[in-house]
Order: sequence, then structure tokens, then C-alpha cells
Amino acid sequence: MSIQKDDVINALKTVYDPDIGLDIYFLGLVYNIEINGPNVIITMTFTTPMCPMAPYMTQNVKDAVSNVQGVENVEINVTFDPPWEPSQELKDYMGF
Repeated sequence: MSIQKDDVINALKTVYDPDIGLDIYFLGLVYNIEINGPNVIITMTFTTPMCPMAPYMTQNVKDAVSNVQGVENVEINVTFDPPWEPSQELKDYMGF
């Protein structure tokens, strides 16, 4: 059975930024999802390069995506290029 991108996205929506309290997918912290057979590669960022919760969040991403049926390996690539910027939708939601 092949891994469905929607299933990976739904798993990512269960991972919350502990400071903001919203899921990392809605926050726009996930830049890319690559599925290669049983392997999933997530390219993501954090709200700041100095995020003290980065190890916690990356482990939560690995744990959540690992629970998707068919996933055998999860790789996380963290980038700060481009730097994270909240979307207009997120700004509106948060009242900015």
C-alpha cells in the first residue's frame, strides 16, 4: 500500500508548536513533503532559528509521521531559507 500525502498531512496536523498552540501545518512550518516508497522526507522550519523546542518538535514530527500506515522511515530536514513568515490567513486568525 502506498503512502498517501493526505495521511502524512493529517499526521502533521497533530503536531503543535508548544509556544503558539497551533499545528505546524497550519502555521506553515512545513515546506515540503516527499514520499519515496516507505520513506517520508519532511522539509520544515521553525518560527525562529533559536527555537528552544526544536528537538522536541522534530521528534514529535517523526513520531506522528511514523504512525502513518506504510511509513518505515522519516527524515526531517530543517531549513531557515526562506525564513518563516506567517501567512495572511494565520495573521487574520491570530488577530494581527
